[in-house]
Amino acid sequence: MTVTTADFVIIGGGIAGITIALEIRRRQPRASIMVFEKDARCGLHASGRNSGVLHAGFYYTADSLKARFTRDGSRQMAAYCEARGLSLNRCGKLVVARQEKDIAVFDTLLERAGANGVRLERLALDDARRIEPRVKSKGDVLFSPDTMSVDPQEVMRSLIEDARHTGISIRTGQSFMGRDGETLRIGQDRVQAGFVINAAGLYADQIAKAFGFCQNYTIMPFKGLYLFGRHPGSVATNIYPVPDIANPFLGVHYTVSANGRISIGPTAIPAFWREHYRGFSGFSLRELLAITSRQLGLLVRNDFGFRGLAWQEIPKYLKSTMIKLAGELAENPEQDEFDQWGPAGIRAQLVNIRDHSLEMDFVWEGDEHSFHVLNAVSPAFTCSLALSEYFVDQFEVTL
Repeated sequence: MTVTTADFVIIGGGIAGITIALEIRRRQPRASIMVFEKDARCGLHASGRNSGVLHAGFYYTADSLKARFTRDGSRQMAAYCEARGLSLNRCGKLVVARQEKDIAVFDTLLERAGANGVRLERLALDDARRIEPRVKSKGDVLFSPDTMSVDPQEVMRSLIEDARHTGISIRTGQSFMGRDGETLRIGQDRVQAGFVINAAGLYADQIAKAFGFCQNYTIMPFKGLYLFGRHPGSVATNIYPVPDIANPFLGVHYTVSANGRISIGPTAIPAFWREHYRGFSGFSLRELLAITSRQLGLLVRNDFGFRGLAWQEIPKYLKSTMIKLAGELAENPEQDEFDQWGPAGIRAQLVNIRDHSLEMDFVWEGDEHSFHVLNAVSPAFTCSLALSEYFVDQFEVTL
């Protein structure tokens, strides 16, 4: 058994862990930095399974971290992709009203865009159809010209290459097993760290508890599925419904990928274990019992409208339901146009177990020994470069 030492140990090789490592390296060129990832490769979960949309930042209240870092992070990620020659599709986004009552939310979104310094335009439906002829709405349409799409796996490969080029050690197939005092048990090794950063996504709450944090929270997984279309370019821009601003899910929408491929989705179906991607993959009896017990409690109490959310989401396993919902956003989606389910993604949604609410913003906890990224859900990929700067600012003052 070997004992390894490092100035910084990062648990989790998703985009949060890798960008935090790069930001530490930028500030401390001589520090020893190690990233441990439990899987065979980095970025196999949310970082590589998301839609690739770079959100502009008009959904969120101006006092939130999401508002600040979506705006800044989108611009930084676009600049990064251009500098590295990575795919970048400046396709924009239309936000439509499926019902007349949705129009009232437009003013809220426009106010948030103005407060956040983000471009958002209100268009008549005829003007919106000059951007996308198939778009439908019960009234006006909002247009976000600065919403873009990237290839998340391509971005991850580039960031990992950058990290290794700067001397950051990335060790895969190495799971966090626990800690003995100041010594971490990772895989078969013992690791002594000057400072620990927990960016473990779906397992961030469990790791944080090993350090005495995350006492008021737990992570609840939600499964996201997209249906992919046969015909790239069948719509020219992302088309989203007006969101329910009381919850963090954006509803079924049209997504245009970096290469122009079209998909509809995602679902937000409660998953039964943390890596419940498909069938019994990643099955854990312990997680099944703990998560279903929590879900039953939410159903009984109907916290944050969980009962309605569950009944609303389950039918989306049917292609016909997804296509029907897509038909509220654009004219004539056909059954044979969307015929292939894409790989599932899991949203690691943090739940406050004291007041039984979903955490809407990014959440972290830490002290002079460790820092724990507890809620880094969408749009964390968009935010990642700017958000990593903020996270390092938070723990740097303790060192």
